[in-house]
Amino acid sequence: MSIMEYNGGSVIAMVGKDCVAIACDLRLGNQAQGISTHFEKIFPVTDRTYVGLAGLASDVLTLREKFRFRVNMYTIKEEREIQPETFAHLASSTLYEHRFGPYFIEPVIAGMQKTPSGAYKPFIAAADLIGCLNFAKDFVLAGTASEKLFGVAESLWEPDLEPEDLFETISQTIMNAVDRDAYSGWGCMVHLITQDKVVTRTLKARMD
Repeated sequence: MSIMEYNGGSVIAMVGKDCVAIACDLRLGNQAQGISTHFEKIFPVTDRTYVGLAGLASDVLTLREKFRFRVNMYTIKEEREIQPETFAHLASSTLYEHRFGPYFIEPVIAGMQKTPSGAYKPFIAAADLIGCLNFAKDFVLAGTASEKLFGVAESLWEPDLEPEDLFETISQTIMNAVDRDAYSGWGCMVHLITQDKVVTRTLKARMD
C-alpha cells in the first residue's frame, strides 16, 4: 500500500466561465478504518485563492501551517495579496525543498488570477509530492479516487460553464467518483469562487 493512500481522501478543481470551483471529500481514515467524517482538506489562502491538500493527514496539517506562514511573510514583504499562480510556485518550491524526505501531499490550487487590465481569470494547478507543477485549462485532481475522478470529469466537464452549472458538474463528479473509492467519501465540501464572492456548500453522501 502507498503511504499516499494511508488516510485516503480526494480533491478536484474545475474551471468555468469567469469562475472556478474546488471540492474535496470529508473522510479521514486509517486505511479501511474510519476515524472522522468531517476532515476538511481545502483551506483559504486569500479571499480568491484556495488550496486542497490530498495525502497523509499529518502532512496536511503541517503544510497548512507552513503555507499560512509563508503567505503571511509574502504579504508583509511585498505589501500586496499573493496571486494564485505565485502561490502555486510557492507551494512547488516548498515541496521541492523537502524532496529527499518529502511531504506526502499532492496540492491542488484554485483561484481567480488578476490580469494586468484589472480583470480576473480562473486559475487552477496541481503538483506532485516533490512540487512538479501541472497547469490545466479544464480540471486538476489528486487523491485516492483519481482514476474515478478522471473518468467522470472527462465525461461531464464542458468549456465556459456558468457558476451554478460548474457547481453542479463538480458536485456530480466528486460524489460519483468517491462512491467508487473505499478510501474517500462520507460527504463533500465545494467552494465556488467568482470575482465577487466565494460560495461554500457541504454535500451529504453515503456513510457506509
